[in-house]
Amino acid sequence: MRALLRPPALFVVLTYLLLSAVPFLPLLFGRPVETAGQVLAIEFVAWLAIWAAFARPAWFHWLLLPAFVLVPVELYLQAYFNQGISAHHLGIIAETSPKESMEFLGYKVWLLAGALLASLFWWAWSWRAACRAPELNWGDDSRWITIALLSCALGTWMYEDRFGLEKAKASAPTARKSSALPPLPAWAEVPFDAKAFARSWPFGLSVRGQEFWKERRYLAELAQRSGAFSFGAQQAQAIELPQTVVMVIGESSRYDRWSLNGYKRETNPLLKKEANLVSLSNVVTAVSATRLSVPVLVSRKPARMSLQAGFAEKSFLTAFKEAGFKTWWLSNQMTFGQFDTPVSVFAQEADVTQFLNLGGFSTHASFDDILLAPLQAAMADASPKKLIVLHTLGNHWNYSHRHPKDFDKWQPSLFGVASPDYNNRAIKEPLNNSYDNSILYTDWFLSEVIARLKSSSHMALMMYVSDHGQTLYDGNCGYAFHGHNTQFEFHVPALVWYSDLYRATHPAKVNQLIRNKRAKLATENVFHSLVDMADIRYDGEQLERSFVSREFKQHKRYVDSYGWTDYDNATFKGDCREVIDRGTPLKQDK
Repeated sequence: MRALLRPPALFVVLTYLLLSAVPFLPLLFGRPVETAGQVLAIEFVAWLAIWAAFARPAWFHWLLLPAFVLVPVELYLQAYFNQGISAHHLGIIAETSPKESMEFLGYKVWLLAGALLASLFWWAWSWRAACRAPELNWGDDSRWITIALLSCALGTWMYEDRFGLEKAKASAPTARKSSALPPLPAWAEVPFDAKAFARSWPFGLSVRGQEFWKERRYLAELAQRSGAFSFGAQQAQAIELPQTVVMVIGESSRYDRWSLNGYKRETNPLLKKEANLVSLSNVVTAVSATRLSVPVLVSRKPARMSLQAGFAEKSFLTAFKEAGFKTWWLSNQMTFGQFDTPVSVFAQEADVTQFLNLGGFSTHASFDDILLAPLQAAMADASPKKLIVLHTLGNHWNYSHRHPKDFDKWQPSLFGVASPDYNNRAIKEPLNNSYDNSILYTDWFLSEVIARLKSSSHMALMMYVSDHGQTLYDGNCGYAFHGHNTQFEFHVPALVWYSDLYRATHPAKVNQLIRNKRAKLATENVFHSLVDMADIRYDGEQLERSFVSREFKQHKRYVDSYGWTDYDNATFKGDCREVIDRGTPLKQDK
C-alpha cells in the first residue's frame, strides 16, 4: 500500500480515474447520467482487461493518447451542447481544414490550442510517471487467472450474441438466429450493455471511432455509385453579370404555420414585405424523414425510390458546376448519423463543404444564423457564378432550441425547460407556441439571406423548401413530430425570391413562376426548376417538371403513407389528417 502511494504511482492512478470520470461530466451541469452503474462496472472490467493484457501501464498508455486529446473537446460539447463526442463530431474534425477551423473558432482557436497542449503535456507526464512506477506492473499469477476469466466471459457473450438465450427463445422466437447449436440458459447471460460501453471512457471511444469508420465507408460506397455520372450541363446563353443562386433547405416546417400561407399568427412579418417573393402553396414531400426526403429534393431521384439507399446520379450541385458555377454546401445539420448520411454524399459534390453544427437535433445546437457569415464569405468570392446551398436546422425538435430568447414571442413556451417530455400531450400548448416561435426565427433568417442578396450587385435568386413537416397534437390527434403519415408532415412550405435584375433578365421564367404558384407540386420538381431558373441546359432534361417553364405539366404525387399513396387521390382521416389512398397504394420496394 505504501508503494502504491508513491507520487508517480498515485499520479497514474488518479489520471486513469479522471479519464474514467469523463462520462459523468453532465453531473457538473445539473444533468443526469444514464445507466451510471453499468458504465462504472464496464469501465472497471475494461481497465482490468487492458491491464491484464499488457501487464504494465507504460506499455498500454500509448493507446490512451486519443482519449487525452479528446478530453477538452468532450468538455466543450458537454458544456455548450449537452452531449458527448459522436461519429458526427469525429467527421467534422476529419473533414475540416486548418483554415476553416480558424474561421469557425476565431479567437477561441487559441484557447483550444492551449487546451490541446495541456492535454498532451498531461499524457506525457502521466506516461513518464507510469514508467517510474514499477509497483503498478501486474506480474503475479492473478493476472493469468484474470485473463482466463475475462476470456471465458468474452466467449460466453459472443456465443450469447450469436445464438441467444433460452428466455429470448420463449418470448421472441425470431430473436434466435438459425443454427444447430442451442441458446445459452438464462442464468448464463453476461450482463454487458453495448450502449453503456460506448458511453464509457476511455474505451468507449473505440466504438465511436468504429461508427465513424463505418459511416465513412458507407459514404464512399454511395458516392462510388454515381462517381462517373455527368449531366453535360451548360448555361444556354452567356450572361455577363455576376450570378448568385441560393438554395435553402428547411427542416421540419409545415405549410399552415406560415402567415404567408394564411396562418392567423404573424409568423412571417418580414417575408411578407418582400415584393419579389412568391410562396408556392401546394408542395408536398414524398417522405417525412430528412435522410430520405432531401435526396429527392436535390437530385432527380424519383419519389418512389426514396426509401432505397443511394442513387446512381449526382445532384444539382454537379449540374451547376458543369455550367461554370462555383458551389458551396453550408450546413447547420450533421454530417454523420442515422438521419443524414445519404444527404452528406450529395454535400461532398460541392467545391466547398462545411458542416457547422457541433450540437445535435434534440439538444442545444447552433442557431441557423451561424450560416450567415459563411454565406457572406461565399458571396464575396471572386467567382462570377455561384450556387450556395444552406441546409438549416430550421424547425426541428427541440423547437425552443432553434431560436434565441428574443424570438420567444408566444407563451407559455418550452424555452428554458431543460428536458420537456415530448411524449406527454399535456405540453401541447407550450410545444405549439415554441414551434411558432421557431417559424418566426426562420422568417428572420430568410429575410437576412435576402437582405444580403439585395445588397449585392448580383443577379440573384433564392429558393426555400422544407424537407418535411410536423404533426403537433392537432385537435384530438395523439401524435407529435413526424413519421405518422399525416398531411401536416407531407404539405411543406416553399418559396422563391428573385432580384430585380433576375426579373429583367428572365421575365418569362418569372411569369411562369407566378402562374404556377398554386400548381400541384412536389419536391421532385425542385431539381428541375432550380436548374431551369439558372438557364442551365443538359441532355435528357425534363422541362415538364420545371415550374418556371412553359412546358410545365403536373404529375402524380406519391407519398409514403401505408405504401405509395397518390396524394391527390387521398382522404385525410381524423384530426391527425392521416393520408389514406382512396384506391390501393402502390407496393414499396426498399
